[in-house]
Amino acid sequence: MSAAQPQTRPTPPAAPAHGSALTRPRRKERQPALSRAQIVAAAVRLLDAEGIEELSMRKLGTGMGAAATSLYRHVAGKDELIQLVLDEVYGELEVPGAASAAEWRDAVSRGGHDLRAMVLRHPWVASVIGRVGPARLGPNLTRVSDRMLALFRTGGFPADEAELAMRAVISYVVGATTGEAAHLSLLARGGQSEQEWLEGMRPAARRSLAEHSASEGRDPKKLREENFDYGLQRVLDGLETRLSRG
Repeated sequence: MSAAQPQTRPTPPAAPAHGSALTRPRRKERQPALSRAQIVAAAVRLLDAEGIEELSMRKLGTGMGAAATSLYRHVAGKDELIQLVLDEVYGELEVPGAASAAEWRDAVSRGGHDLRAMVLRHPWVASVIGRVGPARLGPNLTRVSDRMLALFRTGGFPADEAELAMRAVISYVVGATTGEAAHLSLLARGGQSEQEWLEGMRPAARRSLAEHSASEGRDPKKLREENFDYGLQRVLDGLETRLSRG
């Protein structure tokens, strides 16, 4: 009889190098990659929703799920961010062209209405537009300024007056729209429409408003547009008079 072979026990499986799944340290989640375009788009959304007072690099980063320090890799700081978002919304504008001197006024008028519409979509624009000097104009601001300036040159303004005429129109548009945008923002925060606001006024105040502006029964939005256009046309009347005097 042969000698009994010694029994061998099965080798237990080796323990994981890092312990169990419960004790293994978790891998840090990578933050999503950011780009300047994403940061600017998120900043525009924040500004539209909450206004310029609420803009900060920290709050913007939190909303994007990123640390503020990661934003600074793409944007130097809040001042540069304001320049970038302003240039971004100016990209929404399309300045009409004018083939002859006879067309300059209509083209400028349409451009003025387009600028007003943009400011009403982004009410914070009026409060930051003066912060960007000529040396810091982005590509969209430069494009809009150049095309507007070309309209005044086509209309017959000499080189030393064309920019002054352009600034006069833009100053009117921004100035007139600032109060309008503030009024609409106030109503939006209160959850009211313009019509509800008018109906909620005291009867005496409503009658007084109607007597002074012939606004009773009128669409408030249409009335605002007409009021704006009246002022814009009077500015253009003055500029046309200047042209006729040579």
